[in-house]
Amino acid sequence: MPFISPPRFNVVRWSIFIILILTYMLAFFHRMAPAVISSNLMKAFNTSGAQLGSLAAMYFYIYTAMQIPAGVLADTLGARIAISAGSLMAGAGSILFGLATTFSGVSAGRALVGLGVSVVFVGLFKSNSLWFRDRNFGLISGLTLLFGNIGAIASAGPLALILKSCSWRSVFLVLGGATIGLALLTALFVRNRPEDLGFPSLREMEGKSSHPVRQQHWWKDLTSVVRTGATWPVLWVDLGMVGSMLAFVGLWAIPFLRDVHGLGRSDAAVYTTTALAGFAVGSLLFGLISDRLGHRKPVIMAGTLLYTAACLGLAYAPWTPGLFGQALFALLGFGCGGFIVTFANAKEVVAPALSGMAVGLVNTGLFLGAAVMQPLFGWAMDLGWDGRTVNGLRVYSPADYHSGFLFMLAFAAIGVIGATRIRETHCRNITIAQSD
Repeated sequence: MPFISPPRFNVVRWSIFIILILTYMLAFFHRMAPAVISSNLMKAFNTSGAQLGSLAAMYFYIYTAMQIPAGVLADTLGARIAISAGSLMAGAGSILFGLATTFSGVSAGRALVGLGVSVVFVGLFKSNSLWFRDRNFGLISGLTLLFGNIGAIASAGPLALILKSCSWRSVFLVLGGATIGLALLTALFVRNRPEDLGFPSLREMEGKSSHPVRQQHWWKDLTSVVRTGATWPVLWVDLGMVGSMLAFVGLWAIPFLRDVHGLGRSDAAVYTTTALAGFAVGSLLFGLISDRLGHRKPVIMAGTLLYTAACLGLAYAPWTPGLFGQALFALLGFGCGGFIVTFANAKEVVAPALSGMAVGLVNTGLFLGAAVMQPLFGWAMDLGWDGRTVNGLRVYSPADYHSGFLFMLAFAAIGVIGATRIRETHCRNITIAQSD
């Protein structure tokens, strides 16, 4: 085994992690920002609730369709090429979004952003799986989501404050330039695996043989991942729980707090920020707890139950803005943070060389849920809308929003059912555990 300098190795892998995590933070900002600029978009393009939901969900439609291809790209080309190319595309899409003067133009920009950033998450997790040890993967995954959610938090309260002095168009133009800059950093400094810089693999550093590499066409590998029954329950967890949370917090929470509870945009953004902070902290803690306990299934189950309890509270508890309301939003995000363990579970039920495809498959459920829920929530509200508008904006009643919450509860139930079917891996890859 070649000589390895631990300080140099740590500098390299954390530098790669930082570049990719900054890219992921911008992807999360794009994902959640429509909630804060929803009124701007409705005024600028004269949209209905269903149209606004479709515009916001455009990101998720493209993202959903691209998750399995993103897994294939991560396992074949590697994170460096996939993420740098995707970031260039996302940067161009953000600039188009900021310049658009028509609904079709802004939709095209949103779609291009979704297409570009669709490879970031899977590529980042593939990179993490090659630069960090398996036994710490839950913690690293939680840390990834913690930082990623800082981008989401910036798209809530901080963005609301920025919009007091800057136009939403300017924000997305600057964001596009920053995304293109990160694409260049990725191409220059990120490497797919330690061996690309002359280091031994992580398993070789532990005195073990390296994981087998892919030896057949990617289509056969993908088919084997899809046919692995243990990957599907975690997909349903992410579809039901995270999909509905992102749809609500990422679009409908601020209009809900405005119409039902009379909050202004900045005050309402405090609640979405609280939910996203809970999501970030929950992701880190659930990942850490899972690694410490040596179990995946009970940790994921706990997250789905907490999330469902929060949905019930939002839909049926007689709450008003204040500490109890913020606690409900915090619980919603915190419980949802349990999803982070699903990615560790997914990569532990397939061959290590196919971890990108497994994560991509599971991530498809998450964004499919959000893509379906955002317009579905708006459609449910449009059914009962009484025609009221204020300053050109549709105003919905508490009953209209309650119809949307019923769909959230149905999705939460899907997550709970999926959690009961998860195969426990005890934090080891079950395809190679016996040989180790």
